[in-house]
Amino acid sequence: MSNTILDRCRDKGLRLTGQRRTIAEILESSRDHPDAEELHARAAAVDPGISIATVYRTVKLFEERGILEKVDFGDGRARYEDAKREHHDHLIDTTTGTVIEFVDPEIEALQEKIARKLGYRLTGHKLELYGVPLKKP
Repeated sequence: MSNTILDRCRDKGLRLTGQRRTIAEILESSRDHPDAEELHARAAAVDPGISIATVYRTVKLFEERGILEKVDFGDGRARYEDAKREHHDHLIDTTTGTVIEFVDPEIEALQEKIARKLGYRLTGHKLELYGVPLKKP
């Protein structure tokens, strides 16, 4: 299966209207975790005819087909990221809402160790850390 959102839409037999294509391209180029409203603003800048309802329907369809993953960072907003991105964890700054993606080999190894200790083979996980910046002295 392909790595791009557009190609995976085609692979899954989705009809790619111009508006769906625009939304997919914007999602593909996003390096953050846009919610539907942010996605709509970006899409409407490209195609002013894209409605918020079209964005909601499209992200729901992409999520149902395993193309997008919905993430919730505790702020009441459903955000989206590519379901096939490289594995990563999240640190959420609760004062600003900034989301930092990271990978830490020690955390990955510890999670595997814990799963084995409890008699499991880990098949996946999500880790979200919430915090506030340390004050500079």
